[in-house]
Amino acid sequence: MIRQKGIVRSAAVLGVAALALAGCGSNGSNAPKASGGDSPSATTGSSSGSSGQNQGDGQLVVGTLLPQTGDLAFLGPPEFAGVDAAVHDINAAGGVLGKPVTQVKADSGDGTPDIAGSSVDSLLAGNADVILGAAASGVSLSVINKITDAGVVEFSPANTSPAFDDPKTDPHSLYFRTAPSDVLQGAVLANTILEDGHNNVAILARQDSYGELLANQVEKGIKAGGGNVTAKVLYSADATNFTAEVTKVAATHPDAIALIAFNETTKIIPTMIGKGIGPQKQQVYFVDGNTADYSKDFPKGTLTGVKATYPGAELTGSFKKVLLKTNPKLTDFTYGPESYDATVLTALAVEAAKSDVPTKYAPWIIKVSKDGEKCTTYKQCDALLKQGKDIDYDGVSGPVDLGDTGSPTKATIGIFQYGPDNTYHPLKYVTGVI
Repeated sequence: MIRQKGIVRSAAVLGVAALALAGCGSNGSNAPKASGGDSPSATTGSSSGSSGQNQGDGQLVVGTLLPQTGDLAFLGPPEFAGVDAAVHDINAAGGVLGKPVTQVKADSGDGTPDIAGSSVDSLLAGNADVILGAAASGVSLSVINKITDAGVVEFSPANTSPAFDDPKTDPHSLYFRTAPSDVLQGAVLANTILEDGHNNVAILARQDSYGELLANQVEKGIKAGGGNVTAKVLYSADATNFTAEVTKVAATHPDAIALIAFNETTKIIPTMIGKGIGPQKQQVYFVDGNTADYSKDFPKGTLTGVKATYPGAELTGSFKKVLLKTNPKLTDFTYGPESYDATVLTALAVEAAKSDVPTKYAPWIIKVSKDGEKCTTYKQCDALLKQGKDIDYDGVSGPVDLGDTGSPTKATIGIFQYGPDNTYHPLKYVTGVI
């Protein structure tokens, strides 16, 4: 282990849970990297000549389907900033296919109410060649067919549900993400809980594709490590009262609680405290969906000692400055790096394919993410492509090596702890191969 600036970095073997994605083998259409710089084969699930599909016009248009409203609205500003910063850097380096990248933006919401469908319609009408988003896995699952049936790439910086590695979810091979599957986050969270000495763990989670699947991974890891899950209680994603669910958790007398939630955390924590459980009674753990700045939501000290996990390598000071220059009002940076990298990977794929037709450049997204000559900026990578070289883009969020299903094959999970000011600070970063 290397200690740097008080942060412990560790590459851990996550023994309590198998880090193998369900359905992570090739779906038969996302082409793996071709050898010797040859073009990857075209996707079989769609054709650039199909009626109603995106035909490209020689100028890359980036659409953003990110949360401006809803329970994940706190993720919107850093994600929009990541995309904006990437577009700025790409255009400063000469653009894509000799033209500047342009943007169209829309609000994804959080699925309650469902506004994502109409937002996708507006992005498609704006000639988006790629739609970056959504942040919530459930929202992406609700619109993935609308996007990919139109022959457009969907590239999420924040989806973590294992469902996206099921070939049935993405038959056109037009879906990608820079955030790792919750198979990894679930294993890291389970390991953290067990390493902290807790063996009777309750799980309280949203009942949606994100919460339920992550809860299953945490439960699997706890049990595999010899721990006991006292209760796994799910609540409706549009619930406004959580008394019944919290009461069920309290009745099992756990020594730790994993809370897999979004912004409803601001209601669940007071309900826990009212029932005699919570951060001052048990060790509580958050995940990426509710790791946020709560300094304005709770009295000081409410979350002291709470631990949290979310995907992503350590945010460097230099890139933090980039995001703050883009949006000086940022207080949270979650998934900003992943948004930046998704944008750059798309631009590099378009350059490599020499086409902004999504079905033509999509296979190149995987190819430019791994196995070639390493490069770390769009300008550097683009210069190598123009020299006819195979590239391996390593981004600000980490290696971003994508596998055949369009998901990262190795990734880093940060482990954080809340202080008396109800904000979180890094403890260590765990890297695993999925």
